[in-house]
Amino acid sequence: MSKIGKLPIIVPSGTTVKLEEGLAIVTGPKGELKWQIPKLISVGWVDNQLSVTRENDSKMAKSLHGLVRSKLANMVQGVSVGYTKVMEIFGVGYRVEAKGETVVLNIGFSHPINLPLVPGTVVTVAKNEITVSGIDKEAVGEMAAQIRRLRKPEPYKGKGIKYQGEIVRRKAGKAAKTAA
Repeated sequence: MSKIGKLPIIVPSGTTVKLEEGLAIVTGPKGELKWQIPKLISVGWVDNQLSVTRENDSKMAKSLHGLVRSKLANMVQGVSVGYTKVMEIFGVGYRVEAKGETVVLNIGFSHPINLPLVPGTVVTVAKNEITVSGIDKEAVGEMAAQIRRLRKPEPYKGKGIKYQGEIVRRKAGKAAKTAA
């Protein structure tokens, strides 16, 4: 058995899960998510808990077992609590602004970058912090990764966009090497 796949998913009150014809529909206070469950995996419902089982021990079924359990658990948490990723921006003159369905980034290039939002995400900006939030964990992570990819933090001065709490390993510059 899969270590992750055999764990039950506890569904909090206020969240409903419908399983119909291989489609999982999870509804909660934050919204609704749908996902097609693979045919080799079956999902059971027992007093406010979901259990994921595989039909056989084929290599494909084993690989899908933990994936389906993790995906369903992420959906339940997303519609009940939601997901957020906070990013920090460092650099002289670096600015970010959220305009409707796009994020406008002025991050040291000769032109501003207009980045469209991934569907299902919301971006808010306060001073040097960018907050990406939504109910779908994959969409929130993808939007944050797209923003970070534009200007990764560089190791000499630390300028760029990084996740909150991320540690950027700093290097000594040329002047520090010749002084020693």
